[in-house]
Amino acid sequence: MYEYKFVKLKLSSFLKNTDQDYHAVITEHAHQGWRLKQIFAPPISGYGVAKFYELIFERKL
Repeated sequence: MYEYKFVKLKLSSFLKNTDQDYHAVITEHAHQGWRLKQIFAPPISGYGVAKFYELIFERKL
């Protein structure tokens, strides 16, 4: 059996940068035993870009 954790990274409207360094987020979770399973990008907003990305992590219970 597995457990999952979802981490939302918001994107700034103008710079298209995330509010957190995704490399650091992934590395931090890996040290805690989580494995990056998927990066989810939601449907595109009115300006043609996503408002956030969601990192999905998995680990065995």
